[in-house]
Amino acid sequence: MSGGVYGGDEVGALVFDIGSYSFRAGYAGEDTPKAEIPTNVGVVEEVEAAMETDGGDQPLQPDKKYYIDTVYMKHPRKGMELCSFLKDGMIENWDMFEKVMDYAYGKSIKSEASLHPLLMSEPAWNTKSKREKLTEIMFEKYNIPAFFLCKNSVLSAFANGRSTALILDSGATHTSAVPVYDGYVLTHGIVKSPLAGDFMTIECRKLMDELGVEVVPPYLIQSKEAVGDKQPPKWKKKEIFDVTKSFHNCMVKDVLQDFAASVLQVFDTPYDQNSVDSMPCVHYEYPNGYNQDFGYERFKVCEGLFDPSVIKEAQGNSMLGVGHVVTTSVGMCDIDIRPSLYGGVIVVGGNSLIQGFTDRLNRDLSNKTPPSMRLKIIAAASSAERRFSSWIGGSILASLGSFQQMWVSKQEYEEGGKGCVERKCP
Repeated sequence: MSGGVYGGDEVGALVFDIGSYSFRAGYAGEDTPKAEIPTNVGVVEEVEAAMETDGGDQPLQPDKKYYIDTVYMKHPRKGMELCSFLKDGMIENWDMFEKVMDYAYGKSIKSEASLHPLLMSEPAWNTKSKREKLTEIMFEKYNIPAFFLCKNSVLSAFANGRSTALILDSGATHTSAVPVYDGYVLTHGIVKSPLAGDFMTIECRKLMDELGVEVVPPYLIQSKEAVGDKQPPKWKKKEIFDVTKSFHNCMVKDVLQDFAASVLQVFDTPYDQNSVDSMPCVHYEYPNGYNQDFGYERFKVCEGLFDPSVIKEAQGNSMLGVGHVVTTSVGMCDIDIRPSLYGGVIVVGGNSLIQGFTDRLNRDLSNKTPPSMRLKIIAAASSAERRFSSWIGGSILASLGSFQQMWVSKQEYEEGGKGCVERKCP
């Protein structure tokens, strides 16, 4: 059986998409993923068990208990550290990754891994050793019948019905521009910038410190009373044992992310105090009942995304703004394909959902692109399509009849070893 051909309909392929904020899992052919699991995982070291010895004098390794998914991870527990299994978008902590995979199969998909071919997304800059290790784990530990690894930027292009495009992905940890030509990533044209969702959260944090607003996460609040505007809130603190710093910071970050999604807006033109003052204010209430109207601040916080020179820290100048990431990436590609890249700039990623993001990007790029180029920015209107674009692309790809001979089958893996992923998955 060459290339493990699957009759598309009999076996439901699975699609797993790992993003820097969450891990999406579901069946190919569906519109949206079945589950979205945060990449942050709660880890508690069971020290009591470790105090005993194993007969010799060596203390045992502490047992680690993992709390995965929103409900378990966001429940305060003594000594629970929150950490991610990713670093720079690539899998770093393999043990934790396997725990999340076990959870996805057992609780979200509720099916045996060995029954479903698996299509998985990976960042465009993933290394050969990590790809091979992932292939090995999937075949050896999970015993899957067939596997395919695909770059998430290629999947985002497919989700938008294109095989050639420039994918601007602004997620949690970084904003990247990846040129895709005929379904292949042009690796020499990849440009990354750390100005993304987490940077926005840091900027919101600075704003709260400037305004003297204490951000109280919901887990600390037992009850609150209504008070008038600008009054200090009346709320009662919950008696809670010591939680770790990483847990508290993560919960504060949740509040700031909600604030960013509800209040922030990117101004159409470079920030100018006079024009911003005429814009309407937005009202926001914090979990502890404190509420306030935000005017010019909600535009000022976002400006660093597009114009890094406004960031207070000195190192801000070496970072690229969003528009600059696109033009640099296109500039690194062959002159013949630049028109087709500018003609299909696809905006994806959760951070791109900030109000006014695409309008400002359009304006910045229109000023920077040569007049002969036709610029077209493609951004899905619905938030699910932008946040899950690579999952949706994978869902489309894995359910195509013509894709079925592309799988790396279990047989091929057994014959050719883990190196077969480099040959078959571009």
